[in-house]
Formats: sequence, structure tokens, C-alpha cells
Amino acid sequence: MERGGAEDIRAQPGRVEGLISRSSAHCPLWPTVDGPLGLSEEDSLSYARKFFKFGFLLLPWLWAINCFYFWPVLRHPSSFSRLLRRYVVQSAIGFVVFTVALFSWALTFMIGGERVFGRVWERLVMYNVADELDLTGWS
Repeated sequence: MERGGAEDIRAQPGRVEGLISRSSAHCPLWPTVDGPLGLSEEDSLSYARKFFKFGFLLLPWLWAINCFYFWPVLRHPSSFSRLLRRYVVQSAIGFVVFTVALFSWALTFMIGGERVFGRVWERLVMYNVADELDLTGWS
């Protein structure tokens, strides 16, 4: 059995000819994770811009979606337009900043509690509402 050259590889059934060449094997051809089923580069710029801008409307999960959907743009910066990459990188930065702020806020209340907030803690927590309204007793 002989090993074939590059011509034999392209002629295999089920392989789309011309999509991947030896020179572009490390660079993706599509800016989205769904490959040829996804968006063109022009449409991708529009979607990335919309996801980035709507992320500022207290919808930071759109930044995470933007990073996931345009993952090839993050992985291969020189393969796509600079503007598209800018929106995706800024979405990644925005999502990381929001996530750090959210976890810091949550951990402050979980770990610190009364030691951090003092007497104000009694008015901040919600679990003492049942005690104040005498809803905890069974009688």
C-alpha cells in the first residue's frame, strides 16, 4: 500500500476540496466557532459590535457569548480584521471585570458579614425578616 501525496488527500471522499491548505492549516477560515455554517466576516463585525454594546445594558453574559462565539478571533489575532478583534477582546475584558466585581461583592457578604458591616448588618440581611415578624414559631 502506497502513501499518497497531497493530491490523494484532497481527492478523498467526504473532504471538501480547497478549504484547508497546508499554509492555512493553523489559521481558521471563519471567525465563528460554527465554521462554514456561521457568519461571514462582515456580518461577524456587526454581531460582535451589537453584543459588545448591549453588554453595557447590564447584560454582561452577552460579553461571554461574544467571546465564545468568536473564539477563533481570540485564538488567531492576525487572521481577522483588527476592528472585529477589538470588540471581542473588549468583551472578554468587560466580562472578566464584571465577574471579578460580582464575586468580590458576593464574597464580601458571605465571608465578612457582621464583622465587616457592624450593626448595619442586621438591616442588610434578609433572613432576619422572619424573626422580626415572628414567623419562625410553630405555635
